[in-house]
Amino acid sequence: MLPNTIRSALFVLWMAVTVVPWAIFVLVYSIFQRGHKLYWFTMVWLRLAIWGARVICGVRHRIHGWENLPDSRIILAPKHQSTWETFAFPTLMPHPLCYVFKRELLLIPFFGWAMGRLDMIHIDRSRRAEAWNRVAEQGRRFMANGNWVIMFPEGTRTPRGSQGTYKSGAARLALATDTPVVPIAVTSARCWPRRSFVLRPGVIDISIGKPIPPAGREADEMMREVERWIEAEMRRLDPEAYALPPAPVPPAPAPQPGT
Repeated sequence: MLPNTIRSALFVLWMAVTVVPWAIFVLVYSIFQRGHKLYWFTMVWLRLAIWGARVICGVRHRIHGWENLPDSRIILAPKHQSTWETFAFPTLMPHPLCYVFKRELLLIPFFGWAMGRLDMIHIDRSRRAEAWNRVAEQGRRFMANGNWVIMFPEGTRTPRGSQGTYKSGAARLALATDTPVVPIAVTSARCWPRRSFVLRPGVIDISIGKPIPPAGREADEMMREVERWIEAEMRRLDPEAYALPPAPVPPAPAPQPGT
């Protein structure tokens, strides 16, 4: 069997070779078609990417709690450990997903250009008030069209066995739109570590929690419930990761003369 580094290099090559023509198809198709038809057409490439991860690198997945997904509008709040879940969720969920993400991603050649043609919420993080208004306004509009909004409450990818700071954006949107939040635990760093393109064969567990209704809640209190469920479930799904001691914090650099 080929080493993981070589298999991962072949996977990256597979993504690079397939994303360019497909992004061009999407850009041309978007001239004539928008909305859900364009979304599902675009998701074909993500299916190719997830298929490549499985066939080339041996990365498989299994889903727990599928019955907890309602057919009504919801806000998904998943654990974020790697690139895998950003690619996989649109291929798994029955409704088009509307990601909330930083607008800099739109500058990625081909991939970002195609993503910019979809019904997504791209925000300027340096303008917090303006960013929130955009999330609330567009989130309400896209959900009215049948989309599900997806927000990573930790904001960025966290290493395996660690916990980031849970921000209340998903809960605030839930209160503003009277929409339940569905917490999701994902053990993707088991196979695709953060900030690495060396994939390891194995099984990624996706566990879907029951919807948390916003009625009578405060945003912070609601997000704490999301956090408690996700982090408890992560420790159940991936106990060996949380049994390890936390990584040591590197010492602060010594002050330089004259500073």
